[in-house]
Amino acid sequence: MDTTRIKQARAAVVTAPLNTPFRIATGQHDQLENVFLQIEADNGIFGYGEAAVATHITGETIEQTLANLQQVAGQLAGRSIDDYTTLINEFRPCFAANHAGLAAFEMALLDLVSRSRGIPFGRLFSPAPGCNPRPCFTSDITIVIGSLEEAESATRHYADQGFNAFKIKIGKDHELDLQRVLMVKRIAPDSSLILDANMGFDAAGMLKFLKQLEGYGIRPMLLEQPVPKGDWDGLTAITRALEGSGMLVCADESVGSLAAAEQAIKLQAVNAINIKFMKSGILESVQIAELACRNNIRLMLGAMMESSLAITAAAHFAAALGCFEVIDLDTTFFINGPLSQSPYLDQSGRFDLSTPTSGIGVELQLP
Repeated sequence: MDTTRIKQARAAVVTAPLNTPFRIATGQHDQLENVFLQIEADNGIFGYGEAAVATHITGETIEQTLANLQQVAGQLAGRSIDDYTTLINEFRPCFAANHAGLAAFEMALLDLVSRSRGIPFGRLFSPAPGCNPRPCFTSDITIVIGSLEEAESATRHYADQGFNAFKIKIGKDHELDLQRVLMVKRIAPDSSLILDANMGFDAAGMLKFLKQLEGYGIRPMLLEQPVPKGDWDGLTAITRALEGSGMLVCADESVGSLAAAEQAIKLQAVNAINIKFMKSGILESVQIAELACRNNIRLMLGAMMESSLAITAAAHFAAALGCFEVIDLDTTFFINGPLSQSPYLDQSGRFDLSTPTSGIGVELQLP
């Protein structure tokens, strides 16, 4: 088999408007402003990757990410893509404090590899331990931090589109948070609820909030990152307090690497982990998923403010590994324009990858 080599690569910042600010407890996105990488092979095929930078969460910056991707892009010409794992590991140190950049590099390379081989992106991954491929699944939809009126309007809109799982951002104003959760439940009474505090509580405050909800007969299916990421004692206390309730306590900001996942499992701090490409890159996300499955930790697959490119790549990943109980790949619903369009996603949040084409399946035009 002939060796496929990289002809050239380039990185650029791409922006797109949002239909509403994406607000969480620690900050907000007012537009999509991500760094994209395009790699061209000597066979004329292109691969695309995306770095969704969330400075208010990870501390990374657009400037840092663009510089790192441009540096790596300038060194790729002539390199073989046949042993892509070795190539990724060679350049991994360039992204030591920039996992979003690493994710973009991995994504573009894997997209190029899968397109060149004529196979779907997901075929590059194997099912997680004890799991089978799952080509069809449905995402939740996020109700961002905002007023009661905004929560009502968004819930009605997405319920009308067919969503039946709502992830409610909380942690900024606890009394308003309570009213917003009650509002969502009132409008969509049969829907599943996820609460994402984005580190906005301490353990005692979170348990008090859940007790208030219980008084209204509301028990979320999952509680995501209730306390600051360094507060392992707080996470552990909440997990112990909710043992037997059926509610999952999920680490997000606390687990951004395989080492952090190992610590969470060793401490028995949570019973679920949210994996995101932008936190740990793609190949390390595989390792985290495999570790979690071996230790009976439930899994959620999430995203930063990602366009249809990264969201569709993550959907391929979820379908191939088959281990994600909660899917939170909804950010395209907040984007206006072509970057909102995934070929495998309908308006109700349902992904269908039963007959995928080669690669990720999303084309881009870089400026």
